Amino acid sequence: MNKSFYHYLMKFRDPKPKDSISEFANHAYKDHSFPKGLSTYNELSTYLELNGDYLTSMTVFDQVWELYIEEKKL
Repeated sequence: MNKSFYHYLMKFRDPKPKDSISEFANHAYKDHSFPKGLSTYNELSTYLELNGDYLTSMTVFDQVWELYIEEKKL
């Protein structure tokens, strides 16, 4: 079974964020409206563009998305 993007992102959570990816994961965890079951780039990026004011840049999402896609290939 494939993990949703949200469940993949949660592995980067950290009580003391070390980088922008762990900050993103922490904020997404606190975002009760985050679409936890989605695994499509367009739907997730649209959600984050409209609701992800906690993201400093969409580049952070793109970085995690690339990692997510690479892991799904394994």
